[in-house]
Amino acid sequence: MWLTGRLSRFLPAPASEEGAGVADAVVLLHGLARTDASLAPMALALKAAGFRVVNWAYPSTKAAPEALVAEVGRAVDAAGPGRVHFVTHSMGGILLRDWLTTQRPAQMGRVVMLAPPNHGSELVDKLGDNPVFSMMNGKAGLTLGTGPESWPNRLPPADYPLGVIAGTRSLNPVWNAMLPGANDGKVTVESTRLDGMAEHLVLPVTHTFMMVNPVVVRQVLSFLREGKFDPSLTLSSVVKETFQAVQSG
Repeated sequence: MWLTGRLSRFLPAPASEEGAGVADAVVLLHGLARTDASLAPMALALKAAGFRVVNWAYPSTKAAPEALVAEVGRAVDAAGPGRVHFVTHSMGGILLRDWLTTQRPAQMGRVVMLAPPNHGSELVDKLGDNPVFSMMNGKAGLTLGTGPESWPNRLPPADYPLGVIAGTRSLNPVWNAMLPGANDGKVTVESTRLDGMAEHLVLPVTHTFMMVNPVVVRQVLSFLREGKFDPSLTLSSVVKETFQAVQSG
């Protein structure tokens, strides 16, 4: 976690609401069957960069989609005044897309989605009838298939500044074999794409752990601040920058 805080030093502090001295806020929305703990390192990095952070926990496997979408509004309310950005992982991106169809923060910021199943996942198509899979993923998880009537495929394109990061590494060879084309073990790279997005970045990371990858964290910071990813960033360059920061105190 110290690494995420160190690397955030390489970006200037976020913009503030003019005349009010209110730093930008970032709402974090975790993925299916995860908790806010999964985004804790990301939260630390964002706080170190000067953002106000709301790392929101919601019952991803215990409530219907409409109830989960309402959680986004509660998180935005908790963020308070000023500009509000969003960073989501997996199904958190679908919650946000749904919420943004009818509502916006008073000052809408930028959005970074990590491994969003924007067109669903073939794993749901193939395993949705399995009782264990169903129990583990809940009602909302079972709506994330690739059919035209699935939850993500019924949502409109992005009309907000959006950057998407997709992964190409899998931890599960069986699930990897079920997914067509490059994937992160749960979602294909192609499924992460969304009409209207400003940037799309593919990195050699896994679905489960991408949010703690130093390059991913650094790219999130870049997009929130600049509205674009930095294609020159590599793990070695981030480690080198971090080492230099440690050396300089």
